[in-house]
Amino acid sequence: MIGSSVVLRTRSWIVLCVGFLTVGAPSAFATECPGHPDALGTSRTLVVDPREHPRIGTMQYRETLPLKDHEVVLTFDDGPLPKYSNQVLKILADECIKATFFIVGRQAKANPEGVRKLVAAGHTVGTHSMNHPLTFDRMPIDKAEAEVNGGIEWTTAAMSDSSELAPFFRIPGLMRAEGIENYLISRGIQVWSADFPADDWRHVSSDRVYQLAIQRLEAKGKGVLLLHDIQARTVAALPKIIRDLKARGYRIVHVVPATAERPATPTEPVEWLLHRPSESVPIARWPAVPNFVFAQVRTLPAPALADLNAQAAHQPLLPRRTRAEASVAATLAAPGRDLFAIPEGSLEVLLSTTASRRAATRLAAAATPHGSRGKAARMPGRSAGHATHAAPKHAAQANGTATRPTRLASLKKRTQ
Repeated sequence: MIGSSVVLRTRSWIVLCVGFLTVGAPSAFATECPGHPDALGTSRTLVVDPREHPRIGTMQYRETLPLKDHEVVLTFDDGPLPKYSNQVLKILADECIKATFFIVGRQAKANPEGVRKLVAAGHTVGTHSMNHPLTFDRMPIDKAEAEVNGGIEWTTAAMSDSSELAPFFRIPGLMRAEGIENYLISRGIQVWSADFPADDWRHVSSDRVYQLAIQRLEAKGKGVLLLHDIQARTVAALPKIIRDLKARGYRIVHVVPATAERPATPTEPVEWLLHRPSESVPIARWPAVPNFVFAQVRTLPAPALADLNAQAAHQPLLPRRTRAEASVAATLAAPGRDLFAIPEGSLEVLLSTTASRRAATRLAAAATPHGSRGKAARMPGRSAGHATHAAPKHAAQANGTATRPTRLASLKKRTQ
């Protein structure tokens, strides 16, 4: 790759210039790989500002890197471990691929030369804590901060130039917690998750690692692939993964942090979503309410006590300040009681209960001459008896005397 030999012989400020020129010519990596004309190469360099997008990776977060369709970012965790990390470096170099490595502090302490090899090869180097504990989701914040700082300290110490360390951090085991994320973001460090893993940390075959990597990439169409450069199965699967990426038309993207000399790649907010929203696909959440800028900040007056129809007897229950500010404005007159009065024994009262509906129907029919004639015609021989029983009842009600209540069974019997 152009620039690799320059990195070994020049100062850090020249390295920054080379990186800036690289961004300006993103296709140079894909076409220039000396000795390997069929190499996959690196199609472009993506410059990101960690403060603008502090959390990435759809395995855990809403946003991910702004990749185009069929673009892949290769990431490796837990190194450097010379036995396997050197082989991974060789495979990537033969294909002129640039990747991102998340270093464990104790590995950098034991093998500082491995860290320097990554920097010399032009890869991006982030951190992965000091000891790789899988308890970040329940660890006290002071202990989590010590893990973060220890990993940064020893990785930086292994470098010839501390400015080569990228402000990228991946939580071990992706055991995220809000406290440690807020701490990292406050320091301007971008929290990386991933879009899909290949499960190469599990006890599976290298063929299975290869299959999972390709299947999950094909399902998403692009994204950040999570691998480990300390596993033999990863070393065996990586050439096959790269071969299939090449055959399926995928392109490698190298991610670097923005600096004063290297501005972030211009992007739109929607590009940081794995898949752009579509009008034909419903979303599962309501959009966030925007923060409007109001021209006036004057608030409307609170409603007066009279507006709430509060009774005077209830006013002692209100706060003292509310009682003091209560308005005594006139309210509408209450309607009279006669408006709601219903005469006792009227048709409306009888109809209000299910048990009396049939009796009310019979009384209404008896009050109508046409109805009574129709009833008499339909039920000969029974209308006279009905009149005999009904007359004393109404006469007793008119005199104000109490009558014996009519039982429901007798009403049913009469209407049959």
